[in-house]
Order: sequence, then structure tokens, then C-alpha cells
Amino acid sequence: MSSSSSSNPTQAPKILLTKPGLVTSGKFNRGGGGGGQDDDSAALRSRLQSIGSLNLLSDSWDFQIDRFLPFLTDNTEFTVVGVIGPPGVGKSTILNEIYGFDPSSPGMLPPFGVESEENRATARHCTVGIEPRISSERIILLDTQPVFSPSVLAEMVRPDGSSTVTVISGESLSAELAHELMSIQLGVLLASICHIILVVSEGVHDASMWRLMLTVDLLKHGIPDPSSLTFSHPQSSTADKEKDKLLEGGDEYIAAPVFVHTRLRDRDFTPQNFVQTKKALARGFSSSSFMRLKHRDASKEAHSSALASDTQNVDLDPNLKLFLIPSKGRDDSSRPQYESYISMLWKVRDQVLSTSGPSFSRIVSERDWLKNSAKIWEQVKNSPIVSDYCRTLQSSGLFRK
Repeated sequence: MSSSSSSNPTQAPKILLTKPGLVTSGKFNRGGGGGGQDDDSAALRSRLQSIGSLNLLSDSWDFQIDRFLPFLTDNTEFTVVGVIGPPGVGKSTILNEIYGFDPSSPGMLPPFGVESEENRATARHCTVGIEPRISSERIILLDTQPVFSPSVLAEMVRPDGSSTVTVISGESLSAELAHELMSIQLGVLLASICHIILVVSEGVHDASMWRLMLTVDLLKHGIPDPSSLTFSHPQSSTADKEKDKLLEGGDEYIAAPVFVHTRLRDRDFTPQNFVQTKKALARGFSSSSFMRLKHRDASKEAHSSALASDTQNVDLDPNLKLFLIPSKGRDDSSRPQYESYISMLWKVRDQVLSTSGPSFSRIVSERDWLKNSAKIWEQVKNSPIVSDYCRTLQSSGLFRK
């Protein structure tokens, strides 16, 4: 949570529930089948936003706050939850559940658009940049474009193989390398400005998201949290100032991760696999900053998974929150199952809502959080550590020059 102090915020603006209307005609319609093979290549690469979109990232990969700022207040009691993962793993669905959206309500659209059959058939992604929403409980939810996404790569590649998006200031990169760095930059940003970050993978055998988060941990050093760029808030106490001094000499801020593996097959959704996966997770992140988090779970009885009841005697780090979610079709299966798709989504929601994530170093309001997040994004894009990593990848021969 952002702080332990309360405030008397002004009347909050109306909460935006549904995603603003999409363009419904023309060849730029992301969900339609417009545009033939003779369309202009620039049109095929277009990242045109929805009309009235709240997207925090522009087409040029710059942070923009004007659209979302009116929905925020001077309240200092809020939580920021971000999500990152490859396409089609259920990132938006999980955020909709945390938001409290009821899909059975007639005439209500979800706050985050989910993948349709048409999008799945055409291998298109739903989310572009960072789509924010805020709930009535003042939970700021950040849905990000997919990482490792062929459709994202296809939209940013020029005929000569270079990138249409400048991800590092003053650098002209190949589309493949720029696409790789975009995923890292999104991860570094979320780890810096969120209290909780959901890391979503498909199945139990894909470790690509684990590797990405370890890279994020490696390259995040030197990036502050949003409150560090703000002068002392009027509600800041002596204890907060003492905590500032401790943070300056100790570990850097980093969001609390919650690892979620979705679309598990029948044979993978077992207590044994849960134990093995969490042991592998603990080994992989044993020396990372994520293991040094000093946050506490506000719910003493909350478990990392419903399967945890079968693994209570296993000595695993409690800071590592892991959830295994079966394929959606299993809810209609007549075979015995440990948990259904819906019940596991509820478990993830309850875990996030009951978790007290790491606090920012100072008290900060919602509006200042957004303004300072824009400054942090500039630091991420201009980070010398990320630039050095980029040059290392360039010289490795893995990416075209």
C-alpha cells in the first residue's frame, strides 16, 4: 500500500468502467478484417489508439498523463497493481477480476478488453501500451501490451528491419532488438511504480517470464520509486523521514511479484507440480531483489494457492506468491479436480486485495504518483545500464544491426 497514513480526499471523479469505444470502420480497425495485402505498409504498422483511450504510452513510446489524470485525486491511500506477460495468457481477465467486474451483469462491458475469437484467429493483441483503470476502492490497475508478441513486433518493423519506435533516446535499433527492450522497459517501469506486479505465464514449463523478471531486477538499479521525486508531503511523519534514510542506505524499492501460471492442462494441475514449480521459482530468484522484500501479507490465513493446503510442510519462501490456474474449459469437466478456473481466479483476486505490498519511501498522492511515473519512464528510457545492456545484445550477434 502507498502509506499507513490516511487522508481526507476530495470527491473522487466518476470511475471509468468500460473501455472507450473503438474505431468501428476503416482499415485501422484493430478488431476487424479491413485492409488487404496491398494496404500501405505504414497502415499495417499503425498503433492507432481507441477513441478516448486512457493509454499512458503514446505511439512514439512517450509517457502521457493528461487523459488519466482527471480520474485521480489527492488521496494518499491507494494501491497500484500492474500486470505483465505474453499474449493470450489472461492478463486482462485477471485485472477484470481484481477490479470486481461481474461478467454476468447484463449490458456491462469489462474495464479491460479481453481477447476475442477474431483476435485469437488473426493473432492480434488487444492491449497497446499501458491501459490504466482505477476502482472505487482506489486500486490503480495497469494493463500492459503483451511481451514476446509477434503482432507487436509486426506493427513496429520497417521494410528494412529497423524499428519504427525509438525505445532508447538517440539509438536506431532493429525491430527485434527494440521489441526485446520494450518488454524490459515495461518490466522495469512496473517494478518501480507498482506496489504489486502480476507476472503471468502460460503452463508450467515456460520460464521466459521468469528470465525477463530476473533481467528487470538486474537492470532496474538506480531507478527510484514515484514518491522519491516528490517533496515531502504535508502528512509525512518523522517515521517516514527515518525510513527515507534507511532506504537510501539499503535495498532499492521494487514491487512485490505475484507469479501466475494459466491454462494448465489436466496432467499439470497437481499438488506435486505446484511444489516443484515453487521450488524452481525459489531457486531461480534466490539472489534477486524480489526475495529481499520486507512486506507482510495482511491476511495471515491466505495461501499462495488452493493447492497450498497439500504443501503446508514444504519449506518455501512465503514472499514468493505462486498461483496455478487450470484451463477455462475444466470448469465443465466431470473429472475430479482440485480447483476450478473461476475459483482460482478468485484466489488470485483475494491474494492481491489482502496483500500489503512494499510502501513507497514517502507519502505520495494519486496525482503525484502519475506525474512522477512519467519522470521515472524518462529515466528508464535514458538509463545507462539499459543502454549498456542494449549494446551487449547488439554485439552478441543475436539481433540484426
